[in-house]
Amino acid sequence: MEKREWIGCPLCGHKTRVQIRADTMLVNFPLFCPKCKKETLITVKNQKVHIITRPDAKTQC
Repeated sequence: MEKREWIGCPLCGHKTRVQIRADTMLVNFPLFCPKCKKETLITVKNQKVHIITRPDAKTQC
């Protein structure tokens, strides 16, 4: 049996409904947290979760 881990919400820290294994790879995955009701774009590789930050909109001159 492989070890699985729950992905925690990067904003509030609570568990989400997504589990990852050691061989799981996610790219640009929209992670939804049922506790804080927010969605965060993440990338997972080797059970390391990285948050993808979107640049703010620039004003046009």
